[in-house]
Amino acid sequence: MKTFIPTEKDMARKTYLIDADGKTLGRMATKVASLLMGKGKTCFMPDKITGDQVVVINAAKVHVTGKKQENKIYTHYTGYSSGLKTSTYEQLMAKKPTEIIMRAVSRMLPKNRIGDVMLKRLRVYAGSEYRNKAQKPTKIEV
Repeated sequence: MKTFIPTEKDMARKTYLIDADGKTLGRMATKVASLLMGKGKTCFMPDKITGDQVVVINAAKVHVTGKKQENKIYTHYTGYSSGLKTSTYEQLMAKKPTEIIMRAVSRMLPKNRIGDVMLKRLRVYAGSEYRNKAQKPTKIEV
């Protein structure tokens, strides 16, 4: 008996909609990363892109536990000497709330070319309006 290896035509891709209003950041990010990787599918292969597209709305209303709101620090290094930029959770939430979810999910994906393609299938919007209505996303609860 031969091993079944799925091809592109065997994979049925879907689009999922997740509302981040009042959800905990880490728990929601693990669910999103699992959907992007395709872990719940029977045709999952770690070396192939089997995941679906995910749309996250209301990113500005995501919730964190404990004292992370005051103490969590996000860093970015520009590449130049003394180019380390730091900002707290509150500052980043006020400036760019979509970046918080993007960073949380990207750190849960594989650190290779496949992970980069998976991250491109994630769409994050700060408010409740989104542009992916043509894909008819299926709303799921986290």
